[in-house]
Amino acid sequence: MSAHIAADDRVSAVLADFVTNSRWEDMPDTVRHAARRSLLNGLATAFAGSGDSAIDIAARTMLPFAGTPEATLIGRAEKADAMTAAFLNAAAMNVHDFDDTHIRTVIHPAAPVAPALLALAERQRISGAALLHGLALGIEAACRIGNAVSPGHYARGWHITATCGVFGAALAVGKVLGQDSRTLVHALGAASAQSSGLVETLGFMAKSIGVGSACRGGLLAALLAENGLGGPDRPLEGPRGFLTVTGDKPDFGQVTGDLGTRWEVLRNIHKPYPCGVVLFPVIDACLALKNERGIQAAEIEAVTLYGHPLLRQRTDRPNVETGREAQVSAQHAVAICFLTGKAGLEQFSDAAVANPEVLALRARVRMKDEADRDFTGVRAVVSLKDGRSEEIIITDAKGTDNGPLSDGEIEAKFRTLAAYGAPQCRDAEKLIDAVWALDKSEDAGAIMALARPAP
Repeated sequence: MSAHIAADDRVSAVLADFVTNSRWEDMPDTVRHAARRSLLNGLATAFAGSGDSAIDIAARTMLPFAGTPEATLIGRAEKADAMTAAFLNAAAMNVHDFDDTHIRTVIHPAAPVAPALLALAERQRISGAALLHGLALGIEAACRIGNAVSPGHYARGWHITATCGVFGAALAVGKVLGQDSRTLVHALGAASAQSSGLVETLGFMAKSIGVGSACRGGLLAALLAENGLGGPDRPLEGPRGFLTVTGDKPDFGQVTGDLGTRWEVLRNIHKPYPCGVVLFPVIDACLALKNERGIQAAEIEAVTLYGHPLLRQRTDRPNVETGREAQVSAQHAVAICFLTGKAGLEQFSDAAVANPEVLALRARVRMKDEADRDFTGVRAVVSLKDGRSEEIIITDAKGTDNGPLSDGEIEAKFRTLAAYGAPQCRDAEKLIDAVWALDKSEDAGAIMALARPAP
């Protein structure tokens, strides 16, 4: 349905009504468990990012202006006011691009939503069930809004995690605060005034500013609405609303259709590798060729990747110079996998990018389009110096819709990332258990004590 035909639809109001009337006990068990998984995965990536240079700079810049130190900075010794903590924790959660991903839209929904709720939970008492409920609804809303403007929104250059994430955060916080539908629409209006973020910043520190701002902005929007700040009646679907302005042909039905029966939160996957999702099949292929078939980097004459055009469009970057840029470089992913047999945070670091062996091997990588191949798969052909060749075809790469991480794999990821980014925080096992049982807690904010360095 076109935006013009649906101009009188009550998209914002219908979404707000759904959030207002939603009950935790009525949610499917799968949805409730998906919220726990997203929170655990998000905390893991926040630990990993907590000491990143971009987060250090942001904290050093913002903390002198911070208010009452009431909220935890995950993996760090400092505390801050709720707004600042929401910003910094969201930026840390997303900085390595290792967080959850709604594949259809490539939104990373937990980062702009979860830290807003966690910061609020340290400011006022919130039950664990209420926090998880808000998280599930915030993720759902962000992804549905993203569906409505995809794929044109991202293609235009909007960083969809930030632009749509602010709405998810606003509705999540508004739900926890018990706001009625009218107030939630006003929160959407305040969020729409802050929706921003550009793809041009990906691969650079500036990317984290958009995600942090989305989280802080969503928290601010809900609190402004709580205190009576008004806004437009149709902030999403109005003639100059978010969907109409930022979408080529916005599909309003993607926001309101099958609410409560079709759950986008169930399509939210968790990354096995700290890079763009289109690189997952490439990494699967190269690790299998290296670790299972025994191909050594020194044997390789050339590597040719046959993939969906999106693979080449997003990741044909042979000359990256930093670890951040490497997260969206197929050439780097191929080289580092064949050289190390691994694809973790250390493999996408500045040091790995500068390795002369990596530089030499990535120059031998070629990319060709196969339009009928899904972007969750790839065909990789390795030409060897002795004239032989090896081919492997990957479908449904690990970490995609049909290859999700198990709960155990998310726990293992948590342990690895906590040790990597915040080894001084020694309560990883307790925090894992606390997240799985969070819906039984009357004080969700109490888990944040487990995310601080040991005294």
